[in-house]
Amino acid sequence: MTDTGSPSPDTAAPGCPAHAGAVRLAGLEYQQTPSQLYRALRREHGTVAPVLLDGDIPAWLVLGYSEVTYVTSHDELFARDSRRWNRWEDIPPDWPLLPFVGYQPSVLFTEGDEHRRRAGVITQALEGVDQFELARACEGIADQLIAAFAGSGQAELMSAYAHALPMRAVVQMCGMPHSGTDTQQLVDDLRISLDAAEGDDPVAAYARVGERIRQLVKEKRERPGPDVTSRMLLHPAGLTDEEVVQDLISVIAAAQQPTANWICNTLRLLLTDERFALNVSGGRLSVGEALNEVLWLDTPTQNFIGRWAVRDTQLGGRRIRAGDCLVLGLAAANTDPQIWPEGHVGAENAAHLSFSNGEHRCPYPAPLLADVMARTAVETLLERLPDLVLAVEPEELTWRPSIWMRGLTALPVEFTPVVQ
Repeated sequence: MTDTGSPSPDTAAPGCPAHAGAVRLAGLEYQQTPSQLYRALRREHGTVAPVLLDGDIPAWLVLGYSEVTYVTSHDELFARDSRRWNRWEDIPPDWPLLPFVGYQPSVLFTEGDEHRRRAGVITQALEGVDQFELARACEGIADQLIAAFAGSGQAELMSAYAHALPMRAVVQMCGMPHSGTDTQQLVDDLRISLDAAEGDDPVAAYARVGERIRQLVKEKRERPGPDVTSRMLLHPAGLTDEEVVQDLISVIAAAQQPTANWICNTLRLLLTDERFALNVSGGRLSVGEALNEVLWLDTPTQNFIGRWAVRDTQLGGRRIRAGDCLVLGLAAANTDPQIWPEGHVGAENAAHLSFSNGEHRCPYPAPLLADVMARTAVETLLERLPDLVLAVEPEELTWRPSIWMRGLTALPVEFTPVVQ
């Protein structure tokens, strides 16, 4: 795929005149700088662009801040149940995006009263997590991880720290051991199902995730404890074991990889941007500013699939047909020139769409818990290794070639070795 970002009619889906000029979203060479793609799409198509998913399956990419807000606020027009999709007959059983869009009896695909019931269980289960205890647990996990590489004077932080910390914290919250082969396999399979690399099998990985969580739910049904899984099982809403399994997968997936990328993208900003260079060590205010700026400019979840039109409607000057798929362009919306007319994104406020919007947004208090994990991870690392610097030039850092997640392939650093 060598698309330059200039849409051309020969990429149109067969028999789909509305998608004339659509851009393929698979294998984009310019994923390293997706803002260029969003600008090109806005220039050619406005705030709602025709795109082609893997296998040239047509969809709409919603680029505008107002349009994403409208879609996520009007469930009666743009709903979450993917069985509405008018393209299922074209989808092969091994389609790589099936873990995203294949209907599952989880909170992600429920609507109306059923969604409020399921989301309410998650909310109350997460409210049982003490944020101060979580911060202490994350600091302890951070110290263990740092101790493993502190004496060498160098580390690759994506694998050794940024992914490992939220993984351990999240599975511990859910009542699983925070380390071990079993837990690591779960995290590897979650990564593959959410952000598959070449040669990965996301459908098989997602099936393995389900089996591991079913085992956890069975264990907690027999021996409940002070954890998120047990609170979901014991909730008076009376979710079935399979409903808890599906909703736990959603909780763990939403917490682990996005938080890992949030941590790493923030460390990258702190280590490469001179605005933070003078006061980064112990600079809690600057860490908070960096965390928020990343949510605006390098949000971990770039795009989210999706919503499905309930009936024929209009959006951004486009005719959307019943059953059409809409991809929420969260990153594009966060940098919409209509809300930042001077071209400068003011990261001082929290009106970004990084946790989505509306009833299907990331349920409270999940964003607060993610902030605790990310903030503790960044602050603890900088406090323990105050002279941390990049081991390569900033321009040598590369992003994973994904249109869904925004995360580095690696973050190599150097520092003065610390004798334990």
